[in-house]
Amino acid sequence: MEFRTVVTIPKSLSCFTQDDRIILLGSCFVEHIGTKLAENKFSVDINPFGILYNPLSIAASLEKLLHPKHFSPADLFEHKGVYHSFAHHSRFSFPSPEESLTEINTRLFASSRNLLDATKLIITFGTAYIYKLKSDHRIVSNCHKLPDRFFYRERLSVEAIVKKWEQVCMAIWEQNPQLDILFTVSPVRHWKDGAHANQISKSILLLASEELCMRFPEKVTYFPSYEIMMDELRDYRFYGDDMIHPSGKAIDYIWERFTESFFLRKHGPS
Repeated sequence: MEFRTVVTIPKSLSCFTQDDRIILLGSCFVEHIGTKLAENKFSVDINPFGILYNPLSIAASLEKLLHPKHFSPADLFEHKGVYHSFAHHSRFSFPSPEESLTEINTRLFASSRNLLDATKLIITFGTAYIYKLKSDHRIVSNCHKLPDRFFYRERLSVEAIVKKWEQVCMAIWEQNPQLDILFTVSPVRHWKDGAHANQISKSILLLASEELCMRFPEKVTYFPSYEIMMDELRDYRFYGDDMIHPSGKAIDYIWERFTESFFLRKHGPS
């Protein structure tokens, strides 16, 4: 007798092998999967722009990888003695602009080369909400703890996400036709949005991912990390101390389900 609902995951037609070269972009959940892949001796490139949350910022980072141009001092801003880029996570923020630009540009051009050779691209969407600078209406990947008065917030539509990602997918395949793309939705709840707004946000991401899979069934697939967390691991013992992020045990379990779907199993003689 089962005392939980188990998410059924079809066996993927695009299995991972040790020959794959994998790039991963998106929320912190993609870093957990990327680390697990690295521990199992896969060739991985994890978040060359740092952790990104919304689909448009992730798409913009891929466009920069497809057409890399050096970031310059004009692309940075200083806040409380640290230089930041609105296109990057704070792991690329440093007290000197030279150090920040060195890290940014080194990763940019290395990952640009990796994208052209990659066979798998894993994308994890975190939220459908975006933040725009009031000064120039630019979508930022990270607010870097600037005051709220500098930004306004919008919620993306399914149509806007699909339209942008359809363009990005086609652009990637023009340069790297061998690349298969795997979408996931982060199981991390964005609780600061509120319970209801978080559910709406996740629903938009799920619908957008489904539409992209339907439009490109031979090249795009989906892994239900969010559904596994919500339906199989719904007990709070599977969350960290903040009651928001998955615990180590939850990450291990989701990884186990990932391997069931995407790893080839060797069978001994019957």
